[in-house]
Amino acid sequence: MIKILNQLYFFILIISLIILWSCKEEPSSPNDQLPSVSERVNSLLSQMSLDEKIGQMTQAERGALQNITDIKTYFLGSLLSGGGSAPSTNSPQAWADMYDYFQYYALQTKLKIPLIYGIDAVHGHNNVFGATIFPHNIGLGCTRNPQLIEQAARVTAEEVSGTGIDWTFAPCIATVRDERWGRTYEGFGETAELSVMMADAMVRGFQGSNLSDYGNILACAKHFLGDGGTQGGDDQGNVIADEQTIRRLHLQGFISAINAGVKSIMISYSSINGQKMHGSKYWITDVLKDELGFKGFVVSDWQGIDQLPGDYKSDIETSINAGIDMVMVPNNYIEFIQYLKELVNENRVSIERIDDAVRRILTVKFELGLFEKPFTDRSLTPNVGSTAHRSVARQCVRESLVLLKNENNFLPLSKNINHILVAGKNGLDIGNQCGGWTISWQGNSGDITTGTTVYQGIKNAVPSSTTVSYSFNGSSTQGADVAVVVVGETPYAEGNGDRNDLSLSSEDITTINNIKNAGIPYVIILISGRPMIITNELADCNAFVAAWLPGTEGQGIADVLFGDYNFTGKLSHSWPRSMNQIPINIGDANYDPLFPYGFGLSY
Repeated sequence: MIKILNQLYFFILIISLIILWSCKEEPSSPNDQLPSVSERVNSLLSQMSLDEKIGQMTQAERGALQNITDIKTYFLGSLLSGGGSAPSTNSPQAWADMYDYFQYYALQTKLKIPLIYGIDAVHGHNNVFGATIFPHNIGLGCTRNPQLIEQAARVTAEEVSGTGIDWTFAPCIATVRDERWGRTYEGFGETAELSVMMADAMVRGFQGSNLSDYGNILACAKHFLGDGGTQGGDDQGNVIADEQTIRRLHLQGFISAINAGVKSIMISYSSINGQKMHGSKYWITDVLKDELGFKGFVVSDWQGIDQLPGDYKSDIETSINAGIDMVMVPNNYIEFIQYLKELVNENRVSIERIDDAVRRILTVKFELGLFEKPFTDRSLTPNVGSTAHRSVARQCVRESLVLLKNENNFLPLSKNINHILVAGKNGLDIGNQCGGWTISWQGNSGDITTGTTVYQGIKNAVPSSTTVSYSFNGSSTQGADVAVVVVGETPYAEGNGDRNDLSLSSEDITTINNIKNAGIPYVIILISGRPMIITNELADCNAFVAAWLPGTEGQGIADVLFGDYNFTGKLSHSWPRSMNQIPINIGDANYDPLFPYGFGLSY
């Protein structure tokens, strides 16, 4: 009973505060308009103590808070949810309640500076159960359709905003040069042209034409700089290249994002020629802020400064002086605040550097409209995972699919076949279909969220007179006229996905062989976060489709398989014949891939 009363008290408190906030007096005439953003920032900054300034530069993980009142005590400027960090009830309503709860404490401070809350909404609002999950970026790159990708980002922004959150750590605009990298699927492709095209589209989709409008959220271009170019595809590794190559391959997407108005940029874990990016004053301050004129704020990656040489206090000194404005601590925030304050008092970090960082952060908070609208727009909450939103994701799936083989026009399939067999571990698994960064950081197999599997999509597409059966390993083929074999990778994220062998698993090969030995004509659908070694498997199948990591809307695959829509996707990566060819990228000497960059068949 006490717990219920406490929850009721909290609900009444939050609702009352939202009502009071919404009743604040608005400007009644042009003469009563608010001062400019810069005037408001300067006024606020002049009232702030050093403790309040350092608090704005501190981002803590929600689960690391030792006490909820620490938001007020330490003047915390930002919280985040890491992958899988969710309220106990993972629903849009619970996320909104959680956000408003945290915001309530931030507004109890003397200056009432609202929190900005960040999350990795990297292919839809992917931490939230029931949200619309889009194809990962590697598939979106194959669409070559920036208008559609802007629409996808717009949908994601509305779903994120509907849970209160105002900042996504996206888009990842890595130019991926080695498919062994576990984050290959987070980039749009292997060329700067795709990074440029899609960075612009996604930033505009997230932020809109006016950042403070309802449903818009702060975008964060990442990871600055060169994360997709590490030697051997080593996650958080070292890029060995001259500056001209860095600028040509890896900087262009960030220039595009800046031109589109991106207001935050995240630093990469990786190094360039041995120097960690989190400590590079040249790239962060001299190039990004001074040369390129970036006016937003720079945030570190999760514990990114901890990888710098020296002790933690020196890590803070190096990174802040390099130009990082907000540090994703994310756990030992009290220690971070203490050390940064000491560094200022010891003149090892100047107050001018602190003021520059805080000015950038406050400017974005004002531009977002957080001071006027600090709480969740509840009118957007019911739209999370809506039919309209899922239809956009379904179109993204259709346009991301790449047809690699279609012998004797095997596809499209007829909807009037007597018996269609769906085989393979990825045919009836929404978790595998979505990949990493879905509900949890690494993702998981199984029914992790709501959506349509490939099997269900096929079943939905055909008349009741057509039998659609499923066999996990393709061993039950009796009566089948044709098979759709759905194989590939299972979920992973970041370094856990680094691989030195991109061959299909023995389990998948067994499934394919079972179908082949049964004498049934078949199409292979590959669910994967990158090109895989398929040379042998390609030879015997009738058709082959690269479906990437399509997300929750598997109906889009069925739409194209049966010819309701044509294949339009073009490869965003060169497809290697063997591991010996990796890395392989368009423009290489002796370029001889299995399928070239830009390849894709149609009906």
